[in-house]
Amino acid sequence: MKKLIQVKGMSCKHCVMHVTEALGEVPGVTDVVVSLEGGTATVDTNAPVTNEVLAAAITDVGYTPGPVTDL
Repeated sequence: MKKLIQVKGMSCKHCVMHVTEALGEVPGVTDVVVSLEGGTATVDTNAPVTNEVLAAAITDVGYTPGPVTDL
């Protein structure tokens, strides 16, 4: 399953790295692509992962998650 998450508060490549690492550590996540320009993260999973868990991972590293869209 693929999800697109809005991420607010990123301003540099280090922000992208933090969000990428945080989402990559969530059990079930197999791939993460974060776009600084788009303010988004695209996440692939091989197991069910709730939107709340993904949002918490983003919040835990200091950014604000926005809407999550199933792709």
